Amino acid sequence: MQVLRWSGRTLATLCDGDASEVERRLAEHFLWSGWGAPGPSERRSWRGSLPVLSADLRDAGLDAVEVIPEHRLPLSSKRADVVLAGVHPRTGLPSYVVVELKQWGTAAPFEGSDTLVDVVGAPYRPVLHPAAQVSGYASYLTDFVRALDGRTDAVVGVAYLHNATEYGVAGLRGMAAAAEARLFTGERRSEFHDFLRSRLAPTSGAEAADLFLASAIAPSKQLLSLAAKEIQEREQFVLLDEQRVAYELVLAAVEKARRADRKVVVVIAGGPGSGKSVIALSLLGELARQGHTVLHATGSKSFTSTLRQVAGKGSSQVKSLFKYFNSFMTAEKNGLEVLILDEAHRLREKSVNRYTRKELRETARPQIEELIDAARVPVFLLDQHQVVRPGEMGSVAEIESHARARGLDLHHVDLSAQYRAGGSEAYLAWVLQLLGLEGDGPVPWSDEPHFAVEVVDTPRALEERLGSVLAQGYGARMTAGYCWRWSDPRPDGTLVRDVSIGAWSRPWNLKSERSVGGAPPSQLWATDPAGFGQVGCVYTAQGFEYDWNGVILGDDLVWRTDRWVSQREFNKDPDFRNRKAVDDATFDRLVRHVYKVLLTRGMVGTVLYSTDRETREMLGELVNPAR
Repeated sequence: MQVLRWSGRTLATLCDGDASEVERRLAEHFLWSGWGAPGPSERRSWRGSLPVLSADLRDAGLDAVEVIPEHRLPLSSKRADVVLAGVHPRTGLPSYVVVELKQWGTAAPFEGSDTLVDVVGAPYRPVLHPAAQVSGYASYLTDFVRALDGRTDAVVGVAYLHNATEYGVAGLRGMAAAAEARLFTGERRSEFHDFLRSRLAPTSGAEAADLFLASAIAPSKQLLSLAAKEIQEREQFVLLDEQRVAYELVLAAVEKARRADRKVVVVIAGGPGSGKSVIALSLLGELARQGHTVLHATGSKSFTSTLRQVAGKGSSQVKSLFKYFNSFMTAEKNGLEVLILDEAHRLREKSVNRYTRKELRETARPQIEELIDAARVPVFLLDQHQVVRPGEMGSVAEIESHARARGLDLHHVDLSAQYRAGGSEAYLAWVLQLLGLEGDGPVPWSDEPHFAVEVVDTPRALEERLGSVLAQGYGARMTAGYCWRWSDPRPDGTLVRDVSIGAWSRPWNLKSERSVGGAPPSQLWATDPAGFGQVGCVYTAQGFEYDWNGVILGDDLVWRTDRWVSQREFNKDPDFRNRKAVDDATFDRLVRHVYKVLLTRGMVGTVLYSTDRETREMLGELVNPAR
């Protein structure tokens, strides 16, 4: 793994003159790391900030510390501007300072917020207070770098606004977020030096940097295993950048709606693993603790059931916070202050089903209208590429259209970062291009330091590969397209091995909500270790994540010469049988979305197998072609 790091002295040499050499090396590092070519703003930031930091280290007598620029946070696509590694002057232990470099000249609180900032001349408003931003980075590193286990004081964050005067950013100091980390301006440069010297000794930081960069990365805080602490024990998730902005905007919208006695709609859009559910649960916990009437709802039975089991374990009161989208047909208008709608891409046209009373079926309104009406602040969190069933219609455009038609205030936040697939933006982009959902078609894939893709020739090889990573302590699951019948268990409790490919066969995960034959109930398949023996489908995998992801592509989507061909005759999903409701074009779109969901469940790696020979050959040529 290539890591970019320099001593303070080396950085000073690279920054000599116009800093073109440090810019060149960082640009090369970006390309090698799979982040693409750096944009003009990033290059300006390097030219404008790194020479200043280099001079500060020299003048503080700390040019022997190690400088790690553009350090990517583990299992995330976020990067800290600089991590300084050295020795603590008092304890002699490894010590680290995360530095957020800002070239701002003038900034002020955004509309009275305690956490959001309006930067004069910036293209994006609002942004997170830099002290809150860097504090989040420091906390995130403490949570994930095993070498820092038990050392909550080993990492500290600092925001350095080296172009600003105290007058230009005076409003930032009075904000609550300012207490989360130290903030220095260029006017108080000497105080910044004193702070650095209080955390770093004037000796070599090479050993501390080695320890930090070579450390094992602990598994990420799994969403569902932490839900109980978030809701019941009040532990806070670490929310970064856009996640924190979205969280704070919702809290601000709730307060605004209360003061103005007016409804506000919030839409939060992001890809798989961008933190939508982390935001949802953090909001649920915080709003409930503030005394607001708030509920969480999804369109996923597995996801809602699991949240009830894990987050609400031992507490019927907590379990009652988790509802379904179709629970609000007769809800009182604005009866809730906040309704958090997770996985809103699973919204349906109407909430009715075969069990709905006749009088309700006859007067049923669009489901989206029911949900907007149910709360003063409805919050929709969604990924438009995860619409996988006929009748699902959750999209940003649909929600915004309904809100605007009714003259409602609307906030829209895009989560550009993502935290699944090891934080690999390149992998998610590759999947979208592979399936023809974006771009001009499939492109080659080369493994990254934090994420791997493999193609195997048999389903047995796929299972054995996943078994090997299970033995190493990772989590793993097998999933497949819905190309085999899905039987109920036999009377004796044994499972039918429906997913049959040659001599290899395995059962689907259970349909039922109770355990049978040692297999977990459907809603716990993704989280119970006993789920490895069964093959999951999109309806049980959607919304969950695991370290290693095995995907079996069935004959319902195959590669022919230069394009994908969908073959609905091989698909066994009952929802796709009605050709009047699901025409061929809709089936083609939905089946690609199904595989997009299945392909993006893994956090460390994905193993691919296709039942079709030509498709396997195509995948084998695309994945790691240089090997």
